[in-house]
Amino acid sequence: MQRAFSFALLWALLSLVYTANAQSKTDDVKWAHSYEAAAKQATAEHKPILMVFAGSDWCKPCILLRREVWDTPAFRDYAKDHFVLLEFDFPRFKKNQLPEEQKKYNEQLADKYNQEGLFPLVVLTDDQGNVLGKTGYQPGGPDKYIAHLEQLLHQK
Repeated sequence: MQRAFSFALLWALLSLVYTANAQSKTDDVKWAHSYEAAAKQATAEHKPILMVFAGSDWCKPCILLRREVWDTPAFRDYAKDHFVLLEFDFPRFKKNQLPEEQKKYNEQLADKYNQEGLFPLVVLTDDQGNVLGKTGYQPGGPDKYIAHLEQLLHQK
């Protein structure tokens, strides 16, 4: 009986360690919220910037894009080697409001890169701010979306 309990405890601990390791591997991809910081990182790492304009609490395609692509291990693993991730959020609900300074900053970048006011809008740029491609939500999951992004990057 004690042997079975010890085995069960060991199994539970190993499962926790595995889960923590898997989680930490996908959590090492961070979204920047400052274009200047993203551009600096893009220059240092020789990567394009993947800039997202989203309405995280009201825009259904934005929510789907996050759930189906951005938050998946497949995309995160790919992105850490291929993009600098930059997000500009425009939440509407009071409980999700950003600090006033971040709101103004996001609006300034939207004036430059999202004049159409589209949500979600994904803009690929180089480290100098030159637009390499624009897109939005595409159904099909992370692999299809990654292929779509690659196509946008290589169309010029």
